[in-house]
Amino acid sequence: GIEFIHSYVFNKVEDIRFNSTVGRFVGYTEHGVKNAEAWNSDAGILGQEQGQLESVCKHNADLHYSAILDKT
Repeated sequence: GIEFIHSYVFNKVEDIRFNSTVGRFVGYTEHGVKNAEAWNSDAGILGQEQGQLESVCKHNADLHYSAILDKT
């Protein structure tokens, strides 16, 4: 399967991360924890992140997989 991870970094520190396998945001700093709580309660934001798995990850994975098969 494919896993989509979207990290938000500020001053080289990861504040918050969306992980498609978990299906929610996880905060790693005080600010990130607060945002994760808010974003996890917003179906629109969660849906937008989950949509990235379909529209970006799976689409690009199919292209790369086809390119690999063409070369073998």
